[in-house]
Amino acid sequence: MSVAAILSPLFALVALAFILLFTLGPMRLSAVKRGEVGPDGLLDPRAFPARCRQVANAFTNQFELPVLFYTLTALALFTRKADLIFVILAWVFVVSRYVHAFVHVTSNDLKLRFPAYLVGVIVLLIMWVLFALSILLNI
Repeated sequence: MSVAAILSPLFALVALAFILLFTLGPMRLSAVKRGEVGPDGLLDPRAFPARCRQVANAFTNQFELPVLFYTLTALALFTRKADLIFVILAWVFVVSRYVHAFVHVTSNDLKLRFPAYLVGVIVLLIMWVLFALSILLNI
């Protein structure tokens, strides 16, 4: 697989983190300007309105499970173990993260959000198992 094919899902996931960040920043600034958060509240994320916390939680989620994806992508690239299956699974994982984030910042319906999260977890687990087997069994 080409480097571009392997890294494109990673770039898409990084883009999601920046989209959420650039959504959150103006929301927090507006809340402060409207007086919804006082000077003491700036250090406490719970002081912000629920909508800000909702987007902040979606942003924070991009530094939890995706860290395992970033690590795996770098290792698979370095060891030359990223094949077509790896790239397809990587895109499935990234799509699951976009769906998860979209639900998180809109309805936040757990009946929709959890399945998206679970798909990502399962796909990432499969990716790690396949990678580990390819390294350990030298295939």
